[in-house]
Amino acid sequence: MSPYDRQPQKSFWKTAVAAKNMFEIADLWAPKFQISADMPIAAYGSCFAQHFGAALRAREFDWLVTETCPFPLTAEHALTFNYGVFSSRTGNIYTTSMLLQWCKWAAGEGHLPDEIWQQGDRFVDPFRPRIEPDGFDTEAELRSSRLTAIKYFRQSIEQARVLTFTLGLTERWSNKVNQTEYPICPGTAAGQFDENIHEFNNMSFAQVYENLSAASAIMKSLSPKLKILLTVSPVPLTATAGQEHVLVATMHSKSILRSVAGQMALENPDVDYFPSYEIINSPAFRGAFFNPNLRNVSHSGVEFVMESFFDCQSASFPQAKKRRAPTRAKQTDIICEEELLAAFGPKE
Repeated sequence: MSPYDRQPQKSFWKTAVAAKNMFEIADLWAPKFQISADMPIAAYGSCFAQHFGAALRAREFDWLVTETCPFPLTAEHALTFNYGVFSSRTGNIYTTSMLLQWCKWAAGEGHLPDEIWQQGDRFVDPFRPRIEPDGFDTEAELRSSRLTAIKYFRQSIEQARVLTFTLGLTERWSNKVNQTEYPICPGTAAGQFDENIHEFNNMSFAQVYENLSAASAIMKSLSPKLKILLTVSPVPLTATAGQEHVLVATMHSKSILRSVAGQMALENPDVDYFPSYEIINSPAFRGAFFNPNLRNVSHSGVEFVMESFFDCQSASFPQAKKRRAPTRAKQTDIICEEELLAAFGPKE
């Protein structure tokens, strides 16, 4: 008799993976808590996190958006100005350290930097460089918008029952003087790079874990009943600032993020992990969900991930009726600063 004799079919590669068509592979997640349609759900993180908001919205879940557009805009124009991309106008939050930075600002901890980048006669927020497509008219307008985003970020934490966060990167750029972090290297999307001011760092497991733990603690202090759902973006790095091949750098980064997310979920009853990363990147799925550039996830890949998410929820909580997306649901355009790095590579 062996402990393996009592294991179900899903525990064995032969029966759970090799013997199945890839579209038959199921039961990949046993959710800790139910995410029902009437729960306010906030979403933040890397570019791939935007798919969660779109999927929830399409299925008429209570996707929480605290920072709404103050004037009438079409859905297309609202997206251009980053309304409804995340629960507030933070822009992409690629790292756990930048999530911690936003949490500290929301909780009134530490000093809020006054840094502003000027591009001609326009002004750019270093911490949200693409939040306004053409920059702000004045410094005062930028500062007001930044404070507004912080206010609504806090409100989204306080009002949400569930917060989804997608971990994207371990590589980060920060200011040596005031220790603030940027979502992208200065001099790429905007600003000017200065090696005397700006520094690169590729975070270790311990750093990523400590930052996520600290951010979670702040969020729980603002909303004690908040539950956190972690995912890891399956999207490879556009470019690396390190010395490794970009493929190796990608695997190094994603392995750390996956390990941190798993450890957080193991240690905390109010934190769970959904395996979107594995669904897209596992050899069992043969790379079928990537576009030809082997980086961007296809529409069918996004739909497969989200159907897996809702299928697993329904299996664990059968009393909740599964909601399906409209047959002709349009794929939402993804706003991703990191893709701009491709412009700095070789032209051939």
